[in-house]
Amino acid sequence: MLNKFLSHFHQDIAIDLGTANSLVYVRDRGIVISEPSVVAVNQKTGQILAIGDEAKKMVGRTPSNIVAARPLVKGVVSDFEITEQMLKYFLERVRGKTLSLRPRVIIGIPCGVTEVERKAVQDATKNAGAREVYLIEQPMAAAIGARLPIQEAAGNFIVDIGGGTTEVAVISLGGLVLSKSLRIAGDKLNQDIIYFSQEEYKLLIGERTAEEIKIAIGSAYPLKEKKEMPMRGRNLATGLPEEITVSDEEIRRALKKSVGEIVNAVKTTVEETPPELLADIMSKGICLAGGGSLLKGLDSLITKETKIPVKIIDDPLTAVARGAGMVLENLDELQEVLIETEQLELPK
Repeated sequence: MLNKFLSHFHQDIAIDLGTANSLVYVRDRGIVISEPSVVAVNQKTGQILAIGDEAKKMVGRTPSNIVAARPLVKGVVSDFEITEQMLKYFLERVRGKTLSLRPRVIIGIPCGVTEVERKAVQDATKNAGAREVYLIEQPMAAAIGARLPIQEAAGNFIVDIGGGTTEVAVISLGGLVLSKSLRIAGDKLNQDIIYFSQEEYKLLIGERTAEEIKIAIGSAYPLKEKKEMPMRGRNLATGLPEEITVSDEEIRRALKKSVGEIVNAVKTTVEETPPELLADIMSKGICLAGGGSLLKGLDSLITKETKIPVKIIDDPLTAVARGAGMVLENLDELQEVLIETEQLELPK
């Protein structure tokens, strides 16, 4: 009875702490926050000016003393203090001014991080106001979010392409049989477009423009209909603004190397998968999650290269947050999927 009473005073939270976007899931409420992982800081005073959507609007538009930057790079904490401030902002938004206890938090992390990088995430979350912090590998969370039968003795193949990392994993009996973490994902594709624009057209464009082009006409496989769009930037020779038109074919060429590395990571994982599990995967297919999975034709290219059917899961952007949230809701059944679960106290 006391535990039931106390449950009203604390909120368990799951966070998909992404390089590009962060999502916050609250027990019994679902996803309540989905905002860019961007923080604007006044460098003279050290004051945090904006976090999330407000900070993203400032990227590339700030005076010299204000920097709008991401505290995570390639899935890893690069600025500890600012990551802590961002997490604090998320936790305070969830808790409000209620008489709630410090929450227990589950955080999704890439499967290729080091012990030091893991500890940085745990420490930043505790300092931000968490009572207990548990970690779950992002491909595992994405697979749970995709409602794959991860606890069965059968092969499940998930590819989670985020902003900073691509996570490739084969899961069976509640554990990762094989996993690869590639630091090539959505952000790298944006950089490829920026580099292409400079090399091909001597045109300097910003990251926001590159991302818009990627979403609108970027593709991994030839499209049925040709697409074009204007690309605006500064001519590096004249220093003046210029607009040129780019085609989907040009952007596909710009992305080819990075997309090829993602596809090769999937192929290598398929080649290393035990035959019994591979038989399951051939019938069930490869599941794509994360924002990067929405690159046009990526599923077709992976199917062509692996000879295995590929499907993009429903609502791929929220898969990790939903999966970590499902672990929160079913801790007694799913605690084995967490990293370092021996300290976990289950609710009575």
